[in-house]
Amino acid sequence: MSNTALLDRPTTSTSTTARPTLRLVTDRPVEAPAVPAAPQRNVPAGTTPRGFALYVGFDEAKAAASGVSLGAIVDALRRTLADVAPGAETYATVALAPLGAGGRDVDVVRRALQEPSAVARTKSEPDPEETVNAGRVTVDISRKRVVIDGESAALTFKEFELLQYLVLREGRTIERGELVSSLWQGSSDKDAPGERTIDVHVRRLRSKLGRYEDIVRTVRGVGYRFDRHADVVIRYGHGTPSPDRF
Repeated sequence: MSNTALLDRPTTSTSTTARPTLRLVTDRPVEAPAVPAAPQRNVPAGTTPRGFALYVGFDEAKAAASGVSLGAIVDALRRTLADVAPGAETYATVALAPLGAGGRDVDVVRRALQEPSAVARTKSEPDPEETVNAGRVTVDISRKRVVIDGESAALTFKEFELLQYLVLREGRTIERGELVSSLWQGSSDKDAPGERTIDVHVRRLRSKLGRYEDIVRTVRGVGYRFDRHADVVIRYGHGTPSPDRF
């Protein structure tokens, strides 16, 4: 019999009156709860999702007004992710944008971190050649070059990286050890320079900056720093490298 309720009548006892029991007999197999199917995503052939990026548009002033900091928000998100997906790896960085950049905060962040669809919607910038001011230094991070008094400076790749590292951390003294570990990351001990070799790189960089050499300051016994300077223009562009903050 299938899906039939049978009434069993157990043996009657003289001392007690047994109640009939209801037993459900079925030949239909028990089915496991249905699991929602994963949503179908259109991805380019030959690719597979490996993670995701969550862009958060919330500057430090707004965070402070809300009684929180960007670092605290990152820590909270990481704790939540550790509960939901303990095996997930995370990486957080701060997005730098030019002062006065317009638009929604989250769109500014997406452009600064070079999110493809955001960059694609951005109108092309004017050629830096048309906007470079004579008599000043332009550190063009978007094109990885330095223009001094209208002429491109002959900086090596490492010299530009060194200047860029300091510029993006404006106002903070960077120790020599940090410069070595960051700019020569992945190099073997044999290839990485010693801390004192950084002084040589800085000296060469300053010589190429000419009369603007003091934009790279020495903090005696510690390292180097870049402070805001009236003669220096920083062109960030889109996809500006962001210093690790968290």
